[in-house]
Amino acid sequence: MASLAVAVLGTDVELVRDIAHIPASLPGFSAPDLSAVPHLLGGAVAVALVGLAQAAGIGPSVPNPDGSRSSVNGDFAAQGLANAAGGLFQSLPSGGSLSRTGVAVDAGARTRWAGVFSGVLLALIVLVCGSLAEHIPMPVIGGLILVVGGELIWGKRHDIRLVLRTSRMPAGAMILTFLATTQLPLQQAIVLGAVLSLLLYCAQAARRARLLALVRDADGRWRTSDVPERLPPGEVTVLYYEGVSFFAELPGIEDELPRPDGARGAVLVLVMRGVPDVPSSSMAKVLRRYVRAVNEADGRLILAGVEPGLVRLLRATGLDRDFGPDGIVPAERTILAPLERAMEVGRRWSAEHGPPDRDEG
Repeated sequence: MASLAVAVLGTDVELVRDIAHIPASLPGFSAPDLSAVPHLLGGAVAVALVGLAQAAGIGPSVPNPDGSRSSVNGDFAAQGLANAAGGLFQSLPSGGSLSRTGVAVDAGARTRWAGVFSGVLLALIVLVCGSLAEHIPMPVIGGLILVVGGELIWGKRHDIRLVLRTSRMPAGAMILTFLATTQLPLQQAIVLGAVLSLLLYCAQAARRARLLALVRDADGRWRTSDVPERLPPGEVTVLYYEGVSFFAELPGIEDELPRPDGARGAVLVLVMRGVPDVPSSSMAKVLRRYVRAVNEADGRLILAGVEPGLVRLLRATGLDRDFGPDGIVPAERTILAPLERAMEVGRRWSAEHGPPDRDEG
């Protein structure tokens, strides 16, 4: 109606044709210009992050009608292939759209064919009446953008409230990212949001990571206790590492480890079951420093419940030799079995290398 009113009344407003020409034809083949890659790389990464974030968010928001679980990897691969092919025909970056998906679901769409038919219909509209789009007033385009943006924000109002009530740091990052999208170019705002997310993850990882001492009670059950300041000579101590081996958390974990000085015959069993299968190199450095300090004090460090990735890392770096025979007990399906095996190895070693007077008195 607004477009018709502008055409009838002859109102002097900027139209789409003032900024672009829309031919009544489909775009043709366009060979990529590799010289433009350095200039477009930053924006391309930002747009890719937006597209992937949208694709990852649509699955949980709009589940499959048959109840099957969405494949995020499949969505990402399809999106990448579509953009690679579309880029050869002057297409804009494509990706999942919460607003378009919501409209399709409300209209009764049940399968992916809805997207195919909507694309075919859009192509026919461009061929038949594409030039008419040049007469759309720019204020109409701006109004549509405001409406779509408002609907997206309103639809996420419950999530926004949840973030605001959860913690100050995520709330601050959300507000800062929102303000950045209104004041900075989109690609810069997206990179800023990604950096803030990484900083939040580092802070949370450093705050949540910890060591717990495990002590067996009279009934044979394991209970948690405080980490000792020193390794007791001639005894087996069990610690459980709760973290993800991220570099931000490891300085605090290293400070929590018991001091090995004067701990002759002491054995520390460090349960590593919670460490991801792809550990960081910082974790290897921490283990190298500590195991050598324990060895110099005539003690021993045994790792229990080690995932295959960490086992490969320790062997590739030569650290397995510092731990000695049976010093690395791999993880297995039975949760406490590696701990029991490490305890048995530790008791035997402590009995052979402990101080002569540890049983006196």
